[in-house]
Amino acid sequence: MNLITEKNLSKVIIYIFSIIMSSLVFMISYFYIDNTYKNFDTQMDSFVKEYYENKRKTLKKEIDTIFDILNYNIIIQDIRKPAFKDEAIRLLNNITFEEKKSNYFFVYEIENINGGDNFAKLLVNPNRPDLIGKYISTNYKDSNGKKFREEFMRNIRNKGESYTEYIYNKPNENDAKLKLSYFRYHERLNWVIAVGVYIDDIEHEIQQKRKNLAQVVNNQIFQNIVLFLLFLTIAIVISIFISQKIQSVLTDYQNKVSDNAKLLKGLNSTLQKRVKEEIEKNREKEQLLVEKSRFIALGEMISNIAHQWRQPLSELSSILMNIKFKHSIGALDNKSMQKKSDEANQVLEYMSHTIDDFRNFFMPKKEKEEFTLLNMINSVMSIASRGLENNNIKVIIDIDENIKIHTYLNEYQQVVLNIIKNAKDALLENDTTNATIIIKAIKDNKNTILTIEDNGGGIITKPKNKIFEPYFTTKSQANGTGIGLYMSKIIIDKNMNGKLKVINTKKGAKFLISILQ
Repeated sequence: MNLITEKNLSKVIIYIFSIIMSSLVFMISYFYIDNTYKNFDTQMDSFVKEYYENKRKTLKKEIDTIFDILNYNIIIQDIRKPAFKDEAIRLLNNITFEEKKSNYFFVYEIENINGGDNFAKLLVNPNRPDLIGKYISTNYKDSNGKKFREEFMRNIRNKGESYTEYIYNKPNENDAKLKLSYFRYHERLNWVIAVGVYIDDIEHEIQQKRKNLAQVVNNQIFQNIVLFLLFLTIAIVISIFISQKIQSVLTDYQNKVSDNAKLLKGLNSTLQKRVKEEIEKNREKEQLLVEKSRFIALGEMISNIAHQWRQPLSELSSILMNIKFKHSIGALDNKSMQKKSDEANQVLEYMSHTIDDFRNFFMPKKEKEEFTLLNMINSVMSIASRGLENNNIKVIIDIDENIKIHTYLNEYQQVVLNIIKNAKDALLENDTTNATIIIKAIKDNKNTILTIEDNGGGIITKPKNKIFEPYFTTKSQANGTGIGLYMSKIIIDKNMNGKLKVINTKKGAKFLISILQ
């Protein structure tokens, strides 16, 4: 029995097509939902790790700020006067970085660095005013039986700092909660200064983030399922239309067998017309792809601007925070204010130049200028030096003051700044001892070559040139976009007709920027 005949051909096509499309849509929906939830769990795990790490960095940054303030006051005041410590204690009792949070500073005055009973006197602790001025012991245990004071003092003796978790009473609550604190020893004051955050606060923020992301994911899944079903409906309607057309063609073919030649001629004419239409459609699609590539390039430039602005924004934040604290302690004189204003204006001017330069990046009528490499490096270091100094990274500059090049100054500065930042990130990620960046320049008859070398362990990616590919990064999402080195390569190789290369040395990586003179 023949199931497919000329009479039921259109219905068979509809049934088969509907079954195939329905199966495909349901399979795609299933795998999409499954993969979406798996990716959600993976992203949340990564987010939690990064969030805790960022909290640790935030605690350390807050202590860094307090140390900067104390060190500044030590320079301008007499540390031996009792009023100095009294003022410092008053400041630490009142300072906070986050409103309506349970984090606060607490300070121990060390009597015995080796610990034991009465090893220190508690000077500051807004959560425990009953212990202020009293001696405390490293033998004290929290509710889990942990001698956390003994732990952080041991780490301070070894490293000068400590991250410690322990159970402690939470302000305005009756229950003790798990807390993460960062302790650091101030040698001149003989103080241990600490700040902490309660883990349940962190978990609350993470759960809120998880809830929000889950809602977004569920909305995305719902929208995609609706789109899949809409696509299936449209496909079935199209199949019905096509099958009816096929049936109509077959009927006409049976009725007009005698007019074969004429019919073929008409079909050929129709086919040629459709071919022309398809060719025109393909041209339009190609034009759309060209426009899309331009938008992608624009997106890459915007991402790179954001990448380049992170450090200047951090510099501005540091300047404003310094002004705020000096004002709060009455130490903001006109000279200091003018100095900080000049620093802020310099950073803002660089950011303005950066946005102007990237706006004109693909414009062919940009003018080159002659400048000395040493002045250019000094300009870059005026922006990057503080971040390097705060992380104990030494920079050695060995450049003849007479070496000059003729190219695009702003773009060249951006490339150098980006490479220095990548070197800094590599040194910090590998926790390099005696972290150093060496900047040199050599000039021969044809080329001027600037080298930037670090001792951060080198590039393990193979091949090494892969680091210049777009969106390739070895950093976390919070710290890298994979655009910086790609744009640097484009700027040097294409816009300046030079060469940007990287090699591994015995201790780290060396970037070579070669410009033809």
